[in-house]
Amino acid sequence: MAFAVLAPFHINNVGWGKGMSEQKSKWQTKEIAQTYVEGVRGAIPGANLQLEVMGEIVSAWCPLPSKILDLGCGDGTLGRMLLDEHPAVHIFFADFSEPMLEKLRNKLGMNKRTTVINIDFATSAWTKGVELERPFDVIVSGFAIHHQPDGRKRELYAEIFCLLREGGLFLNLDQVSSATPPISKLFDSFFLNHLRHFHTNARPNITMQEIEEAYYQDKKENIPAPIETQCQWLRDIGFQDVDCFFKTFELALFGGRKTSNHRIQSDAA
Repeated sequence: MAFAVLAPFHINNVGWGKGMSEQKSKWQTKEIAQTYVEGVRGAIPGANLQLEVMGEIVSAWCPLPSKILDLGCGDGTLGRMLLDEHPAVHIFFADFSEPMLEKLRNKLGMNKRTTVINIDFATSAWTKGVELERPFDVIVSGFAIHHQPDGRKRELYAEIFCLLREGGLFLNLDQVSSATPPISKLFDSFFLNHLRHFHTNARPNITMQEIEEAYYQDKKENIPAPIETQCQWLRDIGFQDVDCFFKTFELALFGGRKTSNHRIQSDAA
């Protein structure tokens, strides 16, 4: 899913975010997709600030992008924000959840500066779906990659590195693991309190029981990794200026720049 106004239970669109090639993921059902879009995304703590920080980084380090890939886009929150901020850019939206992609297509209409792709980044085969469009100036992802096992995360980061142009930028807004179980419980309480407040004011059609069930059901598919570990993976691959640019409990924005085509490590073992 795309977090920034997305949530820990996101929906990777374009074959990403969560790649579930062996069995149908809940994000491939219309019911869960609708519950997420209506009842979760708008309640994400710090959602607007997350988007603002991402936008500032892209504008500073890649002010005139021509091609951006929103990987695991869900309903396209990140890509649509960047589409508005950069009038000459073409955004490629990718996710494996067709219900989410359907909602995205409805939001985009006939916009000629967009391409929507259904791909699953659970394996390296996903890169074939965007091979003809490489290199990208910017690749972003929102609340999608944390559904992959750690080994696959590292492979995916290396694949992203190879798809970027020299000077390109990768930013991942995602759920990361807490340092201890008690801190993880603090995050759950913090996040659900935001959901309750949001729904009290918005008076949505869905009940809090439905929202909480969606939250805890999604957690079953989550495989978050520590932020420090993931930043080191990026450095090992060859990314420069790697940092965590924003973090609230388990919600983090991190990434780096590809300053040369030389990869420090050919394999993320």
